[in-house]
Amino acid sequence: MNAPWRPGRNPDRDSFAAYVNDDATIDVLRPLAADFGWAPEKCLKGGLRTAIQSLAVTSSPTILVVDLSECHDPLGDIASLAEVCEPGTVVIAIGTINDVRLYRELLASGIHDYLLKPLSASMMRDSLLQAQAVLAAPRDGERSHPHLSTAIIGTRGGSGASTLATSLAWIFAHDHQHPTALLDLDIHFGTGALALDLEPGRGLADAIENPARIDSLFIERAMIRAEDNLSLLSAEAPINQPLITDGSAFLRLQEEFRDAFEMTVIDLPRNVLINFPHVLSEVNVVILATELTLAGARDTIRILSWLKANAPHAHVMVVANKVLAGTNEISRADFEASIERKLLHALPYDAKGAVHASKLGQTFAQANPTSKAGTVMREMAQSVRALIEQDAAPDGMQGTPAKASLLGKIDWKALLGRKEKATQTA
Repeated sequence: MNAPWRPGRNPDRDSFAAYVNDDATIDVLRPLAADFGWAPEKCLKGGLRTAIQSLAVTSSPTILVVDLSECHDPLGDIASLAEVCEPGTVVIAIGTINDVRLYRELLASGIHDYLLKPLSASMMRDSLLQAQAVLAAPRDGERSHPHLSTAIIGTRGGSGASTLATSLAWIFAHDHQHPTALLDLDIHFGTGALALDLEPGRGLADAIENPARIDSLFIERAMIRAEDNLSLLSAEAPINQPLITDGSAFLRLQEEFRDAFEMTVIDLPRNVLINFPHVLSEVNVVILATELTLAGARDTIRILSWLKANAPHAHVMVVANKVLAGTNEISRADFEASIERKLLHALPYDAKGAVHASKLGQTFAQANPTSKAGTVMREMAQSVRALIEQDAAPDGMQGTPAKASLLGKIDWKALLGRKEKATQTA
């Protein structure tokens, strides 16, 4: 109930069904169903538990109304409903609990809307119209942009790679309206869910344990929706359980993401990079986040060399994070000289902004839209998006864009990591 709808599944299923507990709600729903051209007899007596029992043996409708008013554990029961619902089912829940936290958690679980009883005809009609709009939205095959996968790697612990990953994913989804998947591969200590104020769930852990289960339906159920265009897959595995996998789950997840989303952002820890280099086989852009330190320079050089050998197809951007004016361990010019390439972006250190974002339960870019660091993050997102246009050009990345634009005039070969000419001064 979370990920974008995928066509081609059971086209003969019903358009609408409702399972409610009381006659008053049925009296509201049946005339509305008739107005929408649906069978009024599809408004049935019985709440969420009845819906789960029925849909376990029959096809689920495209729009489903369920009553939570007799549920002792609404979120747990919704999870059970997800087990029997087909992909693309738009679920509208109704209930009696007026709780903002419950409302948010229900939406995060994949519910389209939550309405309070007693139900009014106008309120229900508006929600049904919105559900129809969701179903009428462009499908996967109608996307105007090719899929773009971006991996963010921190050269050192604490270099801010996770902050960049969550912020870039949010910018892609919110500012640019790209359906985006955020994959946090720090299985034991990931902070993607924390940054979005979400529970990580067991989706990623289940995928690693049984890669054969990964398909569109698994993605539909396992992804946690942060907002309309942003979904998260992460884990919080017990630290006494080592990561035991051959990495095939990571590749299968990326394959499904390519069908369901326009953008994938991967928070990629260094240990996963080393142990499972094939994770980068389908990645278009790699962002190396580093600090202007001696250790940062050393590890940037090492990772750049590794990427050249193991992921030559990926476009590499090196960005400096937590930059302090005049007090860095290594100057920017010396750092660039040592790694033999220019830094694409430099983000100023903003401890106050990081604390502000943490208190709000938001990504850094969301909580600090006008800060200098937030502005640079948006410039980074635009740099990545520019690659979409060049990938879509007939001549690929090496071609010259047909339309003369500011971004089209950038020499991406030089900007994304080619060694500077020997005669150029620092």
